[in-house]
Amino acid sequence: MNADALDDYILSHIDEEGDLLAELNRDAHVNLLRPRMLSGHLQGRILKMFCRMLRPRRILEIGTYTGYATLCMAEGIDDDALIYSIEINDEMEDFINKYVSKSPDKHKIKVCFGDAMDIIPSLGETFDMVFIDADKRLYSAYFDLVFPFVREGGIILADNILWDGKVLTPPQPADKQTVGILDFNEKIKQDTRIEKVILPLRDGLTVIWKK
Repeated sequence: MNADALDDYILSHIDEEGDLLAELNRDAHVNLLRPRMLSGHLQGRILKMFCRMLRPRRILEIGTYTGYATLCMAEGIDDDALIYSIEINDEMEDFINKYVSKSPDKHKIKVCFGDAMDIIPSLGETFDMVFIDADKRLYSAYFDLVFPFVREGGIILADNILWDGKVLTPPQPADKQTVGILDFNEKIKQDTRIEKVILPLRDGLTVIWKK
């Protein structure tokens, strides 16, 4: 099976990403060092569909990067819902604001720059949905911090949990990112407060339901 041809087939039979997201995608690939980190067309449409189905009133996104996933989720939520998106790298501020400001859904988005560990407790919100896509070394810490702020029946999504297949081999001691993902995956496996499933989408997406 030709994986690239299959990907092309899938992308040609789902909703288009739209002009703004396509522009953002091109801009990221031309001007950013690691454009592969953005969610992309397929995952973006899946995140939007999650929002359509769940109708979350409050979303927390840990790791904005370009804002691609943020814009996709904003498309799928009600007009009076709100996404808090946290980005630690303030060098991304101009890029993020450039595209959020162009979006018809910009009133649904609040981007916070700084350390998520400091910002989350200060928000004073209970979240229906959380999307974790930030420093892999801190996934377990993010989960522990945010869990009390997620309502019962809420959803936590964790991205990149297959980590380019590195989860299948023992990591090098210096590879803290892989160690962080492995520790998180084991932590989630053992947690009886949740139900969970891994979707083999792109680099792996864990869907967690809080009992």
